[in-house]
Amino acid sequence: MTQVFINGATDAANVREHDSLDASIQELIRAAAEARNHAYCPYSNFAVGAAIRTSDGSIYTGCNIENGAYAASICAERTAAVKALSEGKRQFVACAVVAQQDNGFTTPCGVCRQFLAEFASNGRDIALYAAKPTNLPLRVLCTSVLQLLPNGFSFSSSK
Repeated sequence: MTQVFINGATDAANVREHDSLDASIQELIRAAAEARNHAYCPYSNFAVGAAIRTSDGSIYTGCNIENGAYAASICAERTAAVKALSEGKRQFVACAVVAQQDNGFTTPCGVCRQFLAEFASNGRDIALYAAKPTNLPLRVLCTSVLQLLPNGFSFSSSK
């Protein structure tokens, strides 16, 4: 297996072939890839799609939406999460992120990691799958929100 450079470290052990993943994970990745097609990114030209599966099996998708006032932009992961939250879904099981990056995989930014970690409470982690929008065979980084954000901020840690 080829070593993949991710976030400053090699991480070949967590890279899997798409076809070896469970059908529900493949479905989540496809949903994220489809959501990427709706990205509004005229400034960066970096389209990202995300899909979140909730504990009842529902999938909520999102894409990045940029704004000329950069701080008003929203990432794909938070778009998907806000859609789920606005419909009363607060238990996230898995998240897929699809974006084209030449070197490595695109994982959630720090703000999105912290946002998603808010819903990884009570010892539950959120599985995270990062893939590129390429034809199969596809390689997927399999990790989790808490692996990407160890020691994240929580209300209980602020006391």
